[in-house]
Amino acid sequence: MLRVIAGSARGVLLHMPTSSATRPTSGRLREALFSMLTSAGADGSRVLDLYAGSGALGIEALSRWGGHATFVESQARAAAVIRENLHRAKFAEQAEVVVARVGRWRAVGGGPYTLVLADPPYDDAASWAAIEQTVAGALTPDALIVVEHDARQSPPENLAGRECWRDRRQGAGAVAIYRARAEEAA
Repeated sequence: MLRVIAGSARGVLLHMPTSSATRPTSGRLREALFSMLTSAGADGSRVLDLYAGSGALGIEALSRWGGHATFVESQARAAAVIRENLHRAKFAEQAEVVVARVGRWRAVGGGPYTLVLADPPYDDAASWAAIEQTVAGALTPDALIVVEHDARQSPPENLAGRECWRDRRQGAGAVAIYRARAEEAA
């Protein structure tokens, strides 16, 4: 089980899907990630959590910033766990859970999104393109995109028209944060 680290739902225990395909983001990596997002002035008002698993990243964003979150998860059992976790954290009214594959599902109607959190399988090289397809046309100009990846691999320099701003490694995992150049966001 995971705990929400900070914000209004701090300390709430989150359940994990029983599938071996789900790899939880470590507490240390989540803490480092949200610290970087806070220092970057991230806007968490419209969050898109891709490859959501347990929903821990999106729920952490809701706990810290309120707003609304859309969770996209391809496994129906994991989506049921996300719904349960949203109820546990008292965010069910602020969220939508979609059972779909990233890359096939398009972010229409729920956006524009201000923050994208993605935790694809480390061994899925096609996930970067799938993320880009899903968010195409659904982001605010200053939206940040966060992708967790294997620390042994380098992330692409650009994703969905944004440059890699930070790539922070923590153990076996790493998070790449993409944002628009200052002149493009303005």
